[in-house]
Amino acid sequence: MKRLLTTAVLLAAALALAAAGLADPGGKGKGKNKGHNTRFSAQITVTDNGTCGNGWATDTSKRTWSIKPNGNGTFRVGRQDKGTFVTLAGQSPGACDTTGKHGHLVNVGVRGKFRGYLRGTVSGGTFNPNATCNAACIGDTKAFIAAFFPGGTFTCSQGYAGCKFNFEYSSPDKSLVFHHWQDKGTNGVTEQFTGDIANS
Repeated sequence: MKRLLTTAVLLAAALALAAAGLADPGGKGKGKNKGHNTRFSAQITVTDNGTCGNGWATDTSKRTWSIKPNGNGTFRVGRQDKGTFVTLAGQSPGACDTTGKHGHLVNVGVRGKFRGYLRGTVSGGTFNPNATCNAACIGDTKAFIAAFFPGGTFTCSQGYAGCKFNFEYSSPDKSLVFHHWQDKGTNGVTEQFTGDIANS
């Protein structure tokens, strides 16, 4: 999933890693308050985008958001995803990477697992711990931030500075020539890709 952190791509794709979420049938967002750390989670289904900007897989996962006050009026907001993916036919997730070895195409129906996280800071706005946020809301970064921090700004929607993320995908499918893809941004400057999920 390409999580370019420019506002346009992030909100259209997903990192911010994030794609528009589709609620799992019957799924509802669940919130837990552990001291000063508030968590919300739900089963979601989203389309995952690759380096070429195309949807390359459908992800089904448990997404958990955590919110923790920093003590200075801002909040540390994190997201964790863990689940499975099924590929869509077309360009592989790493096909347009210009920095390393990768494939070009992926067949439909390849199955695998993925997990990852996204962490940033929200400033401005007012935290509403009682906001309504169902599975579709939890699956959409823009909607989640708007629901819990009306008027707030999330660093992961503004660029790489102040945002860290790391997502890894793998599949044992024997038809693949590349079995592992990593999409991360941990230096606050760039997004880095390693490998691919590709049949050719």
